[in-house]
Amino acid sequence: MKKDQLFTRRRLLLFGATAAAGAAGTAGLFAWGPDGEPADPAGPAAGAPARRLALKPSAYRLQPLTGYGSPRAAPGRTPVRREPLLRMSGRGRTMVLTFDDGPDPRYTPRILDTLAEYGVRAMFFVCGEMAVGHQDLLARMADEGHVVGNHTWSHPLLTALSRRRIRSEMTRTSEVIEAGYGERPRWFRAPYGAWNRAAFQLGAELGMEPLAWTVDTLDWTTPGVRTIVDRVEQGAGSGVVILSHDAGGDRTQSVKALRRYLPRLLDSGYHLTVPQRQHT
Repeated sequence: MKKDQLFTRRRLLLFGATAAAGAAGTAGLFAWGPDGEPADPAGPAAGAPARRLALKPSAYRLQPLTGYGSPRAAPGRTPVRREPLLRMSGRGRTMVLTFDDGPDPRYTPRILDTLAEYGVRAMFFVCGEMAVGHQDLLARMADEGHVVGNHTWSHPLLTALSRRRIRSEMTRTSEVIEAGYGERPRWFRAPYGAWNRAAFQLGAELGMEPLAWTVDTLDWTTPGVRTIVDRVEQGAGSGVVILSHDAGGDRTQSVKALRRYLPRLLDSGYHLTVPQRQHT
């Protein structure tokens, strides 16, 4: 099975996986229909056409935490967050662009070209199974000042895994990032926004901060370039973290949308940058 098909299959099957893992801490994840309305958990009525399910981003149910840096902890103990950072502090109209699931040699270079054209840095949360064969793209991200984060090895639903599996998913990916990017990642993001205590604890042990998002473009549903642009521009604001994707399917719309909304955001006075992690 090709990686594009694999990612699509994961997303389409996630609703069932979430229901099965409800007792493991995924009660806050919901399935939504393509029109943005909640899907009927009982399924379609007899004879009704099947609906493709998409997840309502779990970030919308979390309380925003503002600020850079690690939380303070008792001496000798690893600081662990209870929720991921959703917003980034900064002076003025500061925003952060993030791209998940890559790198992909078809789309990531085009996104990097656009960012370079406008002198903008972004964050890339990469999957180890994608990054291991494209470390040249990780090196380019490092050279151009982008931040590379850990998005696990194979993009699983972490809340359905054992601590051992979660650690393996994170550790292997951090090693690949270090080899290609030049340093270990300082940020991680749970696939599907499905966080649990083990993910926070293991991420902290590996020296990483959890980062979610505040505006989801839902670009993986290929809603059209104009829709992606509208979602970004309507959600723009100080401290906003935008979620897009540079892999996991056909990301042509994501690439084209970036070329439209990026100059508009800059013209509107937004400063698009990456977080500078501070140690306590």
